[in-house]
Amino acid sequence: APVPAQVIDKGIPTAGLLAQVMVAKYADHLPLYRQERIFGRAGLAIPRSTLAEWVGACGVQLQPLVDALRDGLLRQEVLHADETPVPMLAPGMKKTQRAYVWAYATSPFAALRAVVYDFSPSRAGEHARTFLGDWKGQLVCDDFAGYKACFEQGVTEIGCMAHARRKFYDLHAANQSSLAEQALHHIGQLYAIEREVGDLPPDERQRIRQEQAKPIADALHVWMLAQRQLVHEGTAIAKALDYSLKRWTALVRYLDDGRVAIDNNGCENQIRPWAIGRSNWLFAGSLRSGKRAAAIMSLIQSARLNGHDPYAYLKDVLTRLPTQPASALSELLPHCWKPAGA
Repeated sequence: APVPAQVIDKGIPTAGLLAQVMVAKYADHLPLYRQERIFGRAGLAIPRSTLAEWVGACGVQLQPLVDALRDGLLRQEVLHADETPVPMLAPGMKKTQRAYVWAYATSPFAALRAVVYDFSPSRAGEHARTFLGDWKGQLVCDDFAGYKACFEQGVTEIGCMAHARRKFYDLHAANQSSLAEQALHHIGQLYAIEREVGDLPPDERQRIRQEQAKPIADALHVWMLAQRQLVHEGTAIAKALDYSLKRWTALVRYLDDGRVAIDNNGCENQIRPWAIGRSNWLFAGSLRSGKRAAAIMSLIQSARLNGHDPYAYLKDVLTRLPTQPASALSELLPHCWKPAGA
């Protein structure tokens, strides 16, 4: 009988085996040399070089899906961004250099649930500008200078209240600062309101924020300005106050738009798999392998955000992908996917 179309033409591995290798590598953080040993204990002699070829081939076939996911992401009016360092093997130098993974995620209030990773050789702001392109929306991020050029080109900056809170939390944890405790109390009131409005429509969320959260934020701003006049320059509390005061306009923009979150915690959570993974696989072998990892992890994490089991999702996608018409490619995106026959 004719062999069904496969992701790896005339290849031995089934879609299920390919999905297992990729989920083990990118979701369970098992390097290929460990998978080689695991398969070996089961009596399967699969060299890690062969596993690497399979992962590379799947990465190429899945790239159109990642590109479509990125296009959908960039149609959103509100995005979150964060970045984290990842060691990358420097070609011909027998040592690693610091590369970076950037995460771009949709708002927790958006209908689309997705995250797309971008692997780059440095933390230069040009990588963020290249990824975002002509996108003009509201970007929730920390105070990293790499995003500043985007704000000069039409992107609206939204500050992260969690970062501002963290400055005071660390200060209070270190020396039980009473000023830090007061700041934490005010910020805690803002978060209490967010817990109440989290499931409401954007218009209703914005209305309640204006009625309840805005007076608290205004009072907090007045209190910070007053305290800043009383503390000495260069002290820890002065630095904590300065962080919030310098970014105050961006920190409170969320009050004016119900589609915007108060902080960037959701995107920071999507960085966590990379932090866990790099303690296992230690470094990316090359820029190309880093970009391949970013592509596959974009699909895996987006599948998780939509409540799918990554293995079931990838197995079905790899089964259907070879015969899927280009016009129907969007059906395989994590937020559109339904199991075959469902």
